[in-house]
Amino acid sequence: MKRKQGKELLVDKSMTFAEIMEKNPEAAWILMKKGMHCMGCAMASGETLEQGAIIHGIDPDKLVKEINKKLSTKKHRGKKKNAKK
Repeated sequence: MKRKQGKELLVDKSMTFAEIMEKNPEAAWILMKKGMHCMGCAMASGETLEQGAIIHGIDPDKLVKEINKKLSTKKHRGKKKNAKK
């Protein structure tokens, strides 16, 4: 995956929906809220997040930022919970 400012991106716009679901299945609810039910589509294995976003009239760069922000917040919270155990 691509790196930005020393941080690993969880999702990037060149990833297919199948890759996103394999690596970050929790991204599904974010996409569903945006009206992107692409995970169940036959094209999902070959269609990129960027292609899907454009088809749905969504800015792919803003979508990637939103997904990564939400996923990194969830992963960070999970690490804190595990550290307390």
